[in-house]
Amino acid sequence: MSKFVGAHVSASGGVFNAVENAVAIGAKAFALFTKNQRQWNAKELDSETIDKFKIALQKSGILPRHILPHDSYLINLGHPELEGREKSIEAFLDEVQRCSILGLDRLNFHPGSHLKKISEDECLSNISESMNRVLDKTSGVSLVIENTAGQGSNLGWRFEHLAQIIDKVEDKSRVGVCIDTCHMFSAGYDIRTREAYDKSWSEFDKIVGFNYLMGMHINDSKAKFGSHVDRHNSLGVGEIGIDAFKFIMNDERMDDIPLILETIDDSIWAQEIELLYSFVH
Repeated sequence: MSKFVGAHVSASGGVFNAVENAVAIGAKAFALFTKNQRQWNAKELDSETIDKFKIALQKSGILPRHILPHDSYLINLGHPELEGREKSIEAFLDEVQRCSILGLDRLNFHPGSHLKKISEDECLSNISESMNRVLDKTSGVSLVIENTAGQGSNLGWRFEHLAQIIDKVEDKSRVGVCIDTCHMFSAGYDIRTREAYDKSWSEFDKIVGFNYLMGMHINDSKAKFGSHVDRHNSLGVGEIGIDAFKFIMNDERMDDIPLILETIDDSIWAQEIELLYSFVH
């Protein structure tokens, strides 16, 4: 089996708890925050915490490449104002270093927002430039840009935005993308039928390229198609429906990357993971 499904689990009480929480739901992959995602600053990871994490990981059999850490929601690498951008870059650098210390090889982030103060192009350039600065100061961790639903002034909802960011990143060996199914659907890329699924993904391949796909968020959507509203739902009960997830589980282009549930009812994650694996034929 070359699919690695899990969920964004809690790391409350220490990052090592995320591993245990993933194992408990039968996950073969997981996502986590390495610090409180709603605060700018976090205390450094101490050696005891790092060791506990690495030992737990080894015991779990989950590989670093199937783990998709997510950065803080406060970070905006495309911030129109220099001060806000510098603060974001500093926090982002810290997040990348935390991943590195834990032996993780990728960090997932939302690209950024223009806050209606600068043009889309300028904001996308800011994002690339911020990424270049962080890549320069770090090694071994790839920066994984997540597509968005395009809510408010958030960029990254069009495949062209992702391509434009990647284009200006100097070290392309350390950049990737994470495609969230709810976000892509809400942004206007349909995946509900075989035909729509094939069309949307061939567009992705043409504009961005599957060589950049380093993770996915597997979510149904509460919001309507093309609504640009980011509201996740449990699998099969939202506007996307179950077929899209069957297609993904049998699509070899999604092999060997973390497929992460961020569905709204964590009490059924174990069942949802089982359900996804049951689709493989």
